[in-house]
Amino acid sequence: MRRKDKEELKHIIYASRPFGFDDAVLKSILLSSRNNNTKSNVTGALICRSDLYLQLLEGPEDAVDQTFQRIQRDDRHLELHPLKEGKTDRRLFASWAMRDDPVKTWMWSFDEVKNGLVRKLSPEEALFVFKRLSREIDQFS
Repeated sequence: MRRKDKEELKHIIYASRPFGFDDAVLKSILLSSRNNNTKSNVTGALICRSDLYLQLLEGPEDAVDQTFQRIQRDDRHLELHPLKEGKTDRRLFASWAMRDDPVKTWMWSFDEVKNGLVRKLSPEEALFVFKRLSREIDQFS
């Protein structure tokens, strides 16, 4: 059996502050993300709460770039700050057009986020957050 060549993928991690965050806004973001991402072969995860969006996008380079450009123009995001951009040959969220995590059980305090902790994450620390999340979920259920 011949092995399929590994696809080169791009990932971007960014943080932003939500504008007008509530359940309806979050549902709207997730619905449009899942529809668009399925069409463009982008996967990822969105960690969210009233003071924070922290998102990883992964997939073909052009598709990830186009998705990120749409997010940068989206007025539901304030103070968007890229944390990491890189190449990989493995998806962390292969089964998720957009996995959401409401940050109920772990993460940082509101004061830590307000004081800029997330913006100060190194690229490796930002990636570790999503590696940890990907290990905590069963992607294939």
